[in-house]
Amino acid sequence: MSAHRPINRLGRTFPLLLGTAFALFAGLAHAQWQWVDDTGRKVFSDTPPPANVPDKNVLRRPHARSAPVAPPPAETQPSATTAPVAAVPRRDEQLEARKREAEQAEKAKEQAEQARIAKIRQENCDRATRARTTLASGIRVSTTNAKGEMEIMDDKARAAEMQRLDRIVAQDCGPMPAAQ
Repeated sequence: MSAHRPINRLGRTFPLLLGTAFALFAGLAHAQWQWVDDTGRKVFSDTPPPANVPDKNVLRRPHARSAPVAPPPAETQPSATTAPVAAVPRRDEQLEARKREAEQAEKAKEQAEQARIAKIRQENCDRATRARTTLASGIRVSTTNAKGEMEIMDDKARAAEMQRLDRIVAQDCGPMPAAQ
């Protein structure tokens, strides 16, 4: 007794149909406009060119079946009827204004950061100078150890602390180091 399976034709043709659909949609994914703008640069977009772009500058249309139109030659000889026109680069005032604003914001941020660093340096300088004056006066100074017990600073610890405070004074009380 042999078991016969019914042949599922849809199961065999479904991958073929799916592959065909993908191939058709892949062609639509390349639907893109291409044109030469006023400055001579190629522009690629999924939207049509602006109205001020002449048809001769449109290199490719998304649903065109023919080969793309060749770009206009870079150097053309002016005819006797046409007057040479000097290419004037166009400036985007809004873009330049945004650039200036961004530069000013960056400069203000940098100045604020330098002011914050200068304030921290001045506080460190004042604190180290006061601590150094206290240690240099010769009075007994106590510290708290890791167990929370009070200890009197001996001469060796006092000298080490004086050296550390001298380094802080030399670093933070002098002129601001040059930016790297």
